[in-house]
Amino acid sequence: MASTPAYAQTAADAAFDFARTLDGTGSIVSSDTYLSALENDAAAGRPLALWQLGTMYENGEGVDKDPVKAFGYFAQIANQHADAAPRGLEADIVASSFVKLGDYFRLGVPEAGVSQNPAEYHRMLMHAATYFGDAEAQYRIGMLYQQEDGLGVSPMLSARWLQSAAHKGHCLAQAELGDLLFNGMEAYSPRPAEGLMWMNLAHGTCVGTNDMAAADEMLKRAMSIATPEVRAAAIEMANSGVVVSAEF
Repeated sequence: MASTPAYAQTAADAAFDFARTLDGTGSIVSSDTYLSALENDAAAGRPLALWQLGTMYENGEGVDKDPVKAFGYFAQIANQHADAAPRGLEADIVASSFVKLGDYFRLGVPEAGVSQNPAEYHRMLMHAATYFGDAEAQYRIGMLYQQEDGLGVSPMLSARWLQSAAHKGHCLAQAELGDLLFNGMEAYSPRPAEGLMWMNLAHGTCVGTNDMAAADEMLKRAMSIATPEVRAAAIEMANSGVVVSAEF
């Protein structure tokens, strides 16, 4: 994945807190004790434990890397909790698991007998984006609506999904929405001042993240051709404190 979704980080923080309290003293327990406790909780279907085991096996953290086991844990979360209440920590974990599963279907997991399946990738993202309102999923769907081999080119739908993620603070969604508005696409007329405003917002949101360089490159390109009038209008929009909504 290009970046770690904010929801996944929330889940990771919670898993770390979980590790500190397994022995009731607040101290970090041994790796074996931690793994055993996670497996016991996973057997009981607890999403937090399943998520943590999935990420451990995905990244080889404290265990040997095993994409088959990782896929299995994320699939268990999705299968058992697809209709969980769409708000709260558990919802964040379930939504992120759907995004993770989407990546496995996008890339394929030959060891687990999972072939590349774009339709399943899109289905996983759609559930995370619509039911749970997951920002990473919404961002990805927005980008898929800019690709013929994705969901088909629809700048209107792309802007709609990117804006949903952008309002949640997803910095690449802010940058890509700005880029789309600034340049326009096909019959979608450009609105350069609004686009520049969103890219400037992304510049601040992306600071310190792996996405900062990509967001700043979009801003740099836009600034190199923006007229003084467009720059002034973008600054006025930003200073007004009103985040402009893309028109559909």
